[in-house]
Parts: sequence; structure tokens; C-alpha cells
Amino acid sequence: METRELFEKAVKDSESLSERPSNETLLQLYALYKQATEGDNLNNAPENPFDFVKKAKHEAWLALTGKSAEDSMNEYIQLVEKLKG
Repeated sequence: METRELFEKAVKDSESLSERPSNETLLQLYALYKQATEGDNLNNAPENPFDFVKKAKHEAWLALTGKSAEDSMNEYIQLVEKLKG
């Protein structure tokens, strides 16, 4: 299978994990997914400083600036495989 196919399978697998990952791991999955599918985060920071979830997601994705889609997909795949045990 090619990376894109493995990535799409990992995305599907992530939706049916036996245990809910930690919030930190969920943020990592989110950021890797966004970087893999959309590239660098060019969005402005959330306007509401008290919306901690949006802020955390924004910052997690922003931290991956410059990482290639291929590398992001591979890291996502590896993380999901690790979570699956």
C-alpha cells in the first residue's frame, strides 16, 4: 500500500480505538492530520482567548509548520499503530 492509502486506513482505525487516547495524543493526531491534509497552518489564532480547545488545536498544528505531508502521514500512521497496540 502507498502512504496515502495507509494514512486513510489509519484515520479510519483511529475512529475505533478500544481506548480513548489522552488529550495530548488527540491533539497530536489532530495536528498531524491537518498538516498531512492541508499543509501549514495559515489561520489566525482564535479570537476568544478563553477558548482553550481551539487555542490548543491551533498551536499544536502551528508547531508542525514546515513538516511535509508525507512525513505527517507517516507519523500519524505510526501513532495510530502504537495506539492500537
